Amino acid sequence: MNTTEKQLHIPVMAKETINFLIPDNNKQYDVIDCTLGYGGHSSMFLKKNANIKLLGIDRDISAIQHSKNRLEFAADRIILEQGRFSDVQAIANEVGWTGSDAVLLDIGVSSPQIDEAERGFSFRFKAPLDMRMDRKHTKTASQILNHSSIEGLAHIFRNYGEVKKPWKLAEAIVERRKVKPWMHTFELAELCEDILPKPRKGGLPAPTLCFQALRIAVNEELTELEDSIYDIIDLLNPGGRIAVISYHSLEDRIVKQIFKSESTDCLCPPGLPVCICGHKAQLKLLTKKPLGPTLEEIQINRRSGSAKMRVAQKL
Repeated sequence: MNTTEKQLHIPVMAKETINFLIPDNNKQYDVIDCTLGYGGHSSMFLKKNANIKLLGIDRDISAIQHSKNRLEFAADRIILEQGRFSDVQAIANEVGWTGSDAVLLDIGVSSPQIDEAERGFSFRFKAPLDMRMDRKHTKTASQILNHSSIEGLAHIFRNYGEVKKPWKLAEAIVERRKVKPWMHTFELAELCEDILPKPRKGGLPAPTLCFQALRIAVNEELTELEDSIYDIIDLLNPGGRIAVISYHSLEDRIVKQIFKSESTDCLCPPGLPVCICGHKAQLKLLTKKPLGPTLEEIQINRRSGSAKMRVAQKL
């Protein structure tokens, strides 16, 4: 994929994100984009408000390099760092940020990463089973397929992809690797087509959820998400806002549960005469139900179709 193609990458729910996180065009904001990607959201933040200073974080060094060029117009207002978004607090401290007024988490793989065949994120391309967002890490999708137990694989497919018949798929993967190790995307896609139930008309292709589950396992995305939200809440200045865009029910469930608990004063079991937990709400929910993309956006960018955004404000 060339630079021009990457620049055409469309940030999901752009208008809604800006309106919630940057409501005042003239106010100074310290913004953290924890999932910088190819700079789509960050570019719009910086263009909307000349008083914004931005810290961008991404695990993918190629995304960092591309965003550096894309955001060159605001070079004196940005700091770009490679790292996990679960390390946001440590990264902020390292660069001298003690707080933030707005934080964005746009979870999942970006469109340019999907379209880079050699990354192995998509079954549409013949490529190595890699799926690493940070290619310095050693764990790949092929290693998981070649070394995990049947129980471990079934857990990944059931819990991270909500795949139907996860045990049957896991057993077939282990049986096949006795003859030949798993190496390429098309091999796994073919097995999924053979083993998994055929999708309903208009439904997702059979390998989609399987590939999603492996990507989440390789990059430890759900654990990262939970850890990072609590750190972001601590990092937010009073009145600061956090927006999380997720793309499947597992991610959204984590965000919903954390936002609900952190916007509630008492977490004691029902029936106790007095509160004994001492928990105090830290957040105010700005979206009681998740926001989704408009029909117009979905028509322009079909990959936005499953997006859900939740926003909360630090008390």
